[in-house]
Amino acid sequence: MATATLFSKLARIWRHQWMDEADVRRVLPDAAMERLAARVAASERRHSGEIRICVEAGLPWSYLRRDASARERAVTLFGKLRVWDTEHNNGVLIYLLLAEHAIEIVADRGIDARVDDAEWAAMAQRMGAAFREGRFEDGLTQALEEMSALLVAHFPLAEDAPDTNELPDEPVVL
Repeated sequence: MATATLFSKLARIWRHQWMDEADVRRVLPDAAMERLAARVAASERRHSGEIRICVEAGLPWSYLRRDASARERAVTLFGKLRVWDTEHNNGVLIYLLLAEHAIEIVADRGIDARVDDAEWAAMAQRMGAAFREGRFEDGLTQALEEMSALLVAHFPLAEDAPDTNELPDEPVVL
């Protein structure tokens, strides 16, 4: 039993250390990243929420050493990228961890209180299905459309309200 556990830990470390930014660029080339940024910007012109996309090839050594989860990393990045720091507490982070094929959606309390956990999970499952087919941009685009619909329903941008872009629209690659 201990050998199997040690082997799985070593395999996880290897998988994370082996992957790098080139792997991210392979699944989401620069042109796809630009289109995703434009889609985020277009979405945010319709609601007061903020959407961030973060793609990471592998976890940093400090996370691997303590066997941290993708969720833990996503929550940390939610803070570091200041997604929590929006006026209406309606920021959403889409976090992809390529080494583990993990998808995490972290929503701030304003929007999370209005959206059922099952809805976030279903959105992540649909993204995962597209990713398994190699359609990373399509999966993210679909998720952006679904998130936009939720944010427009719960936090529509008033006609006379200015479009205050509180966070960058470009996806973050780590």
